[in-house]
Amino acid sequence: MRRYRESFGRGVILWAFCALWAPPLLAHNFWIEPTTFTPAPGQRVAVRLRVGAELQGDPVPRDPNLIKRFVAAGPSGEAPVPGVPNTEPAGFEAFAAPGLYTIVYDSGRSPVELDAAKFETYLKEEGLEAVAAARARQGKSAASAKEVFSRCAKALIAVGGPGSGHDRVFGQRIELVAEKNPYTLAGGGELPVRLLYQGKPLAGALVMALQRGRPDKVTARSDAKGRVTLKLDRPGFWLIKAVHMIPAPADAGADWESLWASLTFALPSR
Repeated sequence: MRRYRESFGRGVILWAFCALWAPPLLAHNFWIEPTTFTPAPGQRVAVRLRVGAELQGDPVPRDPNLIKRFVAAGPSGEAPVPGVPNTEPAGFEAFAAPGLYTIVYDSGRSPVELDAAKFETYLKEEGLEAVAAARARQGKSAASAKEVFSRCAKALIAVGGPGSGHDRVFGQRIELVAEKNPYTLAGGGELPVRLLYQGKPLAGALVMALQRGRPDKVTARSDAKGRVTLKLDRPGFWLIKAVHMIPAPADAGADWESLWASLTFALPSR
């Protein structure tokens, strides 16, 4: 009986996580949020995945069937982020040496279907006017849309101080790359960021920077080289995001495929 209760309890917890995971599939943000972005060397850090509107995120348990890559990379190389399947936090990490580290997460595809009004609103909010225009040309603006989406998330971790390291390209399908170490921007400043799609600059994409509790967003469109400069005016936790949408491949069983990039870090105070 005790084993049954323990098993039942774990099942209820997992069901609760799945329930939390299901509603935000409708075009909401996904990001990595560790317990601290500035740990001391050797400090154990819980690596949490979050999904939700703005930065009001729900926890996402570790799903081995969805994870394609989940690694921590730093001065001494790259290694998988360890964790227990179907639990939250999704992983744990301890960084032995000082420096700038990057946690990289890539997911497989997930399907979703939205009615016409929700899909058109989503396209507008994410700066995907070209997709809305394509649907209009096809006479499908009033039609629901089947979509598959995947996540490409990164988090920058400064271990033992700001360090002299920098973000780099990890070959994600869509990827945001900080071209300056954000931990050198004490109190805020301008952060140059590059957006890549399949390793090449993605021009004309809407890049946004968000802070929790602030309705205003810092936004810019990427130039021909995929670059934007974001003026981050306050210290604290920041999420930078971008979405790219393409016609879905024939084997996807959908109309469109979206790729979501995110980059998180915490600007230090002065």
